[in-house]
Amino acid sequence: MPVKISNKIVGYRVTKADENNQPAPTVESTLVKMNEYIERPEFLLGTTYKIKPPVAEHAMYITINDILLNADTDHESRQPYEVFINSKSMEHFQWVIALTRVISAVFRKGGDLTFLVEELRSVYDPNGGYFKKGGVFMPSLVAEIGAVIEKHLKAVGLLESEEMSDNTKRILAEKRADFEANQSKATNDDTSGDFPPNATTCGKCSTKAVIVMDGCATCLNCGDSKCG
Repeated sequence: MPVKISNKIVGYRVTKADENNQPAPTVESTLVKMNEYIERPEFLLGTTYKIKPPVAEHAMYITINDILLNADTDHESRQPYEVFINSKSMEHFQWVIALTRVISAVFRKGGDLTFLVEELRSVYDPNGGYFKKGGVFMPSLVAEIGAVIEKHLKAVGLLESEEMSDNTKRILAEKRADFEANQSKATNDDTSGDFPPNATTCGKCSTKAVIVMDGCATCLNCGDSKCG
């Protein structure tokens, strides 16, 4: 049925057929999520980590810059945006630059970043790995870079830290005290760090902290035990 317009037309707007049936926007739909189309702001929050692997002549400084999303709201979060690696050594320059660009591109894609940590930490040096300070075994320099990224993701809340219960910590402390009390000899192994010098490497956390007490191999660092 035709409708007669008696008033003067001062403007118009094209509407969709289902526009009036659209649901009201939710909080979830208004949140800003990390994606590759977000432009880099002039100011980013940065954290720098220093590593000194024995396979490199000089220390490396890994800087991870974070972008702040949904600032001043209940959904405020820090998301890694880019990474830089600096060192006086030029030996690894080419692959380090390539690695930082690829990692930065992955950061800007958003989504789950845990796979990146797993991939980097599973890279093995054909010449063999090394123990860093504290007795933690690193299969390669790339794996240690992955460990730094993992540490940063835990710091900004994108990865959960596995915390041992107070009871487990107490049991491990008692085991360590008993083990050290029964030791009659000690080696000069500097890689043992804060754990007994005769400890072996843990298959779970890669730390040289596994001791054998009462026929049971137990890691003093993460609590992993062959006896359950």
